[in-house]
Amino acid sequence: MKAVVLREFGDPSVLRFEEIPTPNPQPGEVLIKVRNVSVNVTLDILLRKGLYPRKPPFPHVLGVDPTGEVAALGDGVTSHKVGDRVSVHTSLRSPQCVPGQESRDPGPDEMIGIHRWGGYAEFVAVPAENAFKIPDVLSFEEANVIMRHLPTARHLLHCDAGLQPGEWVLVMGASGGLASMCIQVAKRMGATVIGAAGSDDRVATGVEFGADHGINYRTQGLAEEVRKLTGGKGVEVVAENIGDPDLWPGAFDSLAKQGRLVTAGAHGGGQVTLNLQSMYLRRITIMGDPGCDFPDIDWAMEQAADGSIRTPLVDRVLPLHEAAEAHRLIESRDIAGKILLDPVASASVSTN
Repeated sequence: MKAVVLREFGDPSVLRFEEIPTPNPQPGEVLIKVRNVSVNVTLDILLRKGLYPRKPPFPHVLGVDPTGEVAALGDGVTSHKVGDRVSVHTSLRSPQCVPGQESRDPGPDEMIGIHRWGGYAEFVAVPAENAFKIPDVLSFEEANVIMRHLPTARHLLHCDAGLQPGEWVLVMGASGGLASMCIQVAKRMGATVIGAAGSDDRVATGVEFGADHGINYRTQGLAEEVRKLTGGKGVEVVAENIGDPDLWPGAFDSLAKQGRLVTAGAHGGGQVTLNLQSMYLRRITIMGDPGCDFPDIDWAMEQAADGSIRTPLVDRVLPLHEAAEAHRLIESRDIAGKILLDPVASASVSTN
């Protein structure tokens, strides 16, 4: 099969389009013919640079969230059949994990595309339990970005923040993949949502995703505007998935007394100043949680089954052999949404 192979850390040029053996599904696994896989800042680009905390052995195939069709079954697999359309959840469950509590798995944190070969390839073998059937109404591209973000958004707001009907939520980076899903989850849970972003266009996109109000945090005082909207109280929940030291104080100060802040991202750098005095005097809770439980995925697929979930923005779909260009584009920050790679479009391309 054709794949993009990482044999050393470095700039995008180290991503090599090669011919490698097609994996065989082991007992309990399925082999998936990959239709698309997304390019992610932390789990792809930082890993390629050697900056991710966990270093895979070389050679390695990136790609944490492939979507495609089941091509073969390993021994003992009865939950799937050849031809099923599936999307892959990246986190691998350990033997110590309690079913339904995957985000609290006490075993080692292992991931497809990090600890084992991922989806920058024509085929990928994964545990059958990690391949979730996708609704017929979704294209492979839609299923990819929904699977990547909707279960995490639901877990952050439902399981971690305990969001209640009638509460107010501030969602940072409102036009982004995870944030746009947080807006939709919060609305389905009966909350009033403020979408905040760094440009008027992106604020407008957040409103299109369902936010009741919008704030441009580059031109307006974020906490001040939030308190105006909430009658001086502040919001009960903040979904802060940026980690920008300049934006963090405004998000934190937007919280009401006994407010909860949840986060699963740090694309803005991740090092912020925390006002501990304000935190304990106002009884603020901060929760970080990058994962989700399998029931969150089931919920997400059920919600998406009628086509009512608005898909996060996809900037473009590139052939797999242009993976290096995809990495360059994301690092340039001159894109408006996700970039997906399509191995099918590269199936006939020479590796020489």
